[in-house]
Amino acid sequence: MADIVGRASVIDGDTIEIQGQRIRLHGVDAPEKGQPCFDAANQPYRCGQNAAVALDELIGQSPVSCREKDVDRYGRTVAACRVRGEDVGLWLVRSGNAFAYRRYSSDYIGAEQEAKNNRRGVWAGHTQAPWEWRKEQRHSAR
Repeated sequence: MADIVGRASVIDGDTIEIQGQRIRLHGVDAPEKGQPCFDAANQPYRCGQNAAVALDELIGQSPVSCREKDVDRYGRTVAACRVRGEDVGLWLVRSGNAFAYRRYSSDYIGAEQEAKNNRRGVWAGHTQAPWEWRKEQRHSAR
């Protein structure tokens, strides 16, 4: 397993690219681009876009250091990444911009509970877990 270090471009709320290599962030699942989310006043908003913007703001121009953990079924590297010493996945989940992806890791369950308790990000209102939303989209496409 290799380390990947460099300036990152944000692809979406849980995927970055460093030097042409797509990296899926380990242990997190951010809302999808077209996924509906609702705030505390039950107003729709673009939570997938919010997650990507928040990730981009966190990273800024700083180098990102990723430790490869796996390769997903789409051939993307799955890695735990850090920027300025901060765990990117932990930050995304703790801020309410992503869910703990329990199917693959238990690393961020505590952070998700903290975000829920403090009604941060997606937890201020309501939405589906991204994996449930994707499953529904696949079923409705059939």
